Amino acid sequence: MRKRSWGFVAVGLLVALLLAGVVSNYASAHPDGLDSSLLKGCTVDADGEITGGSCPAQQAKDHELADSPLAGYGIRGVDNGFLATGLSGVLGVLLTFAVGGGVFWLLRRRGPARPDDADDAPREDRQPAGTAG
Repeated sequence: MRKRSWGFVAVGLLVALLLAGVVSNYASAHPDGLDSSLLKGCTVDADGEITGGSCPAQQAKDHELADSPLAGYGIRGVDNGFLATGLSGVLGVLLTFAVGGGVFWLLRRRGPARPDDADDAPREDRQPAGTAG
């Protein structure tokens, strides 16, 4: 990979880390479209608990991994919500980057590059066919 490409990847990773670590904390605390559509037909209190009515959200169950260290957009054991969300986002970005980088590393071209495929390969000055030089 050329230096220019490494710079692009580094800047992209830095932007993703900033978005995941800082900006994610300012996302809306209100339910998204799926959550709000599942609550149609129910009455909900200020804490988001269903207090009456009938809606699909009443059949919701905890996910099998609800007790995992990164469940709920945070990190278990970190009491500061801002920090827990930011660290969770940063760990997610780094894990995704590592897995993606590993896949690209495994799929990279392993043989020597052919001259017609290389970006930096010198080009021969050729004369058109049928002309004398």
